[in-house]
Amino acid sequence: MKKTTVKGTNDYLPEEARLRGYIQQTILKTYTDAGFERIMTPAVEDIENLDKSDGGDNLNLIFKILKRGDKLQKALETGDEKNLADMGLRYDLTLPLSRYFANNREKLLIPAKCIQIDRVYRAERPQKGRLREFMQCDIDIIGSSSPSCEVELIHTTAKALLALGMNGFTVKVNDRRILRALLTKLGFAEDSLDSVCITFDKLDKIGLDGVKAELTDKGFDGEVTERFAEMFSSPVTLERIKEICGDELTKDAEFIINASGELADGRYGVEFDISLVRGQGYYTGAVFEIVSDKFRGSVAGGGRYDNLIGKFTGENVPAVGFSIGFERIFAIMSEEKNALPQAKKRIALIFDRDDVVNAVRTAETLRATYEVTLAEKPKKLSKYLDRLAENGYSGFCFTDNADEIRELK
Repeated sequence: MKKTTVKGTNDYLPEEARLRGYIQQTILKTYTDAGFERIMTPAVEDIENLDKSDGGDNLNLIFKILKRGDKLQKALETGDEKNLADMGLRYDLTLPLSRYFANNREKLLIPAKCIQIDRVYRAERPQKGRLREFMQCDIDIIGSSSPSCEVELIHTTAKALLALGMNGFTVKVNDRRILRALLTKLGFAEDSLDSVCITFDKLDKIGLDGVKAELTDKGFDGEVTERFAEMFSSPVTLERIKEICGDELTKDAEFIINASGELADGRYGVEFDISLVRGQGYYTGAVFEIVSDKFRGSVAGGGRYDNLIGKFTGENVPAVGFSIGFERIFAIMSEEKNALPQAKKRIALIFDRDDVVNAVRTAETLRATYEVTLAEKPKKLSKYLDRLAENGYSGFCFTDNADEIRELK
């Protein structure tokens, strides 16, 4: 038997679990204070739903679940690999939310403002910052096409990060409609835009020369690729886009950026970024990310996905969501090793076996002030006290003198 975790998954020690719990609770409180309501969905989804979700590259990262018993045997006999799985683990929380809304919309207040804080799974190549099992913290608004929803999501998500002590971050905003219109003006065919966007999304990783090379390798026209490279060789502003594509296309983005910037009140930045694509194919309008100077890459991301719920309902239902990258926030806060605010000091109450009833009662009294763990007196007390200190305990006491809390070094 192997005692290590499966690659891409983690065990968490008590101190790590406490920090993860604190982060979740802080985010959840911010979300609920803003009027969002928590829902829960299964980790397992129908494989057809997952395969048809327009999840971009994530569709290649689905953990598929084999059929069972006779159904698996019959599937094996067909020789068709695609017929072997009938379920899979969710790769994000947006697809499950869309199915959930389609199934429960009659019972929900519209617009529905939903919270999901849960685990998701991707068959990633494990590396720093990329796990196969990880936590996401989502808020979504379903049933309204107003750009005020984006403003509310950005403001609420930023408040959650500020509540966690995160500073020095910037909200970047783009609109898929703007990007697609601009690419069309440059000469790319409508049916090629998804492929162009997938390559353009790699700009921060491979640079403009790398993007240009990949577009060339994909067989795009040389003149069009050159115009593309020339366009993005310098910052592309909304004013510049207006000159090329007109004013109407930029209205929502300008509204979101101006309102969000006003609400930021100097605590964080809000800016337009034409290079922001977001990988999922289901985004239809505004997209946004939060980048931090403490972590390479984004710490939150989201956008509008007005067509995804329609795959279940057969009708257009506007929706927009924002997800905090929980694991990245956890990594940042773990490295900073800041003490958790408003946490009670943790102490151990050491007792003799015959005195357990008195010890429990004494601990209940002490718990008004401290977090108290009961510890039957060990044979090697000094070694146990060292282990307490290593695990974040600040002191200890004995049942016969519980008023005297002794500090741990």
